[in-house]
Formats: sequence, C-alpha cells, structure tokens
Amino acid sequence: MSQTEELKRLKELVEQLKEENQQLVNRNMQLSDQLCMWYELRQRANWLKEEMLSDQRRMQRADLADDGELFAAIEARLEQDMSILTPDFDAVALAEMLGISQARLTKLFRQNSIYKSADNYLDSLRLIRAIQIIREHPEYGIAAVSEDAGFNSVRTFQRRMMEAVGMTPVEFRMMLEKGK
Repeated sequence: MSQTEELKRLKELVEQLKEENQQLVNRNMQLSDQLCMWYELRQRANWLKEEMLSDQRRMQRADLADDGELFAAIEARLEQDMSILTPDFDAVALAEMLGISQARLTKLFRQNSIYKSADNYLDSLRLIRAIQIIREHPEYGIAAVSEDAGFNSVRTFQRRMMEAVGMTPVEFRMMLEKGK
C-alpha cells in the first residue's frame, strides 16, 4: 500500500473516531440530563413514599397530626426564598424560622423524612441549586458555585456532589462542556 493510500486510510479512521467521540459526548450529555432528572425524581419519590408512611403513622398516633403541614411549610418557605440557604443557615435557623424547637425539628426529620436530618435536607436543596448554577453559568468557578449554592466549604460541596451523582463538580462541568 502506498503512502498516499495509507494516509487517506488514516484520515478516514481519524474522521470515524471523531464522529464516534462526538456520539459518546452526546450520549454523556443525555445521561447527565437523565441523571439529574432521575436524582430529582428519586428524591421526590422517596419523599412521597415517606409522606405516605407518615400519613399511616399519623392515623395511628394523634401527636403527629401536624407533621405533614410542617413539612409542607418547610418546603413552601424554602422554595419561595432559596436565598436563605446561606452557609450559616442550618437546622437551628430552620427551627427558628418555623417557630419550633430544634428538638421537635430533629424528631420530625428522624421519624418522617428520607433525609433523616434537617441538615441533610438543606444540603440536598443546595446540591440541586449548585447543579442548576453549573448548567446556567459554566463560567463560574467551583468555589463561586459552592458559595452561591450555600455550601459552607468547597470540600463539602465536592463530597455531596460525589455522593449524589458519582462525580466531582469539575468532572460534571467537563462532561457538560464536552456536550456543547
């Protein structure tokens, strides 16, 4: 085979590999989108499951009659004003905002929530917000995303992201950038 034919064959192979690589990047983007949606759906499905179990327990125990209303108040308040999710907004601040004791809030989450603690719930909200920020503002640094989402440190943000989606914020951003 002549050098010209070999060069032509190699160029065709390179083009084929480029196309396959683009297909893989596109597939990764689709999987990323599906992963984000799945994570959110899983959180909501688990929450709904817990709410159903909570409803059953409420019927059995009258002292838990207002737990559903309290969870609804928590969600409504935090969804209305996500800006309160600052790094220093924690379970104590949430209890104060709701006008209940920290012991009552702890018991509420331990007995009726998939998150098992108010701080885990708040971190989940922060993580969802961080993913949105990464998608909407790819120019932001990871420290800025962490701060804007309300994490108290970049390391906490990285750890929570790894636990939730199986990749670091930098890996997630790189995956998104390859898809564009």
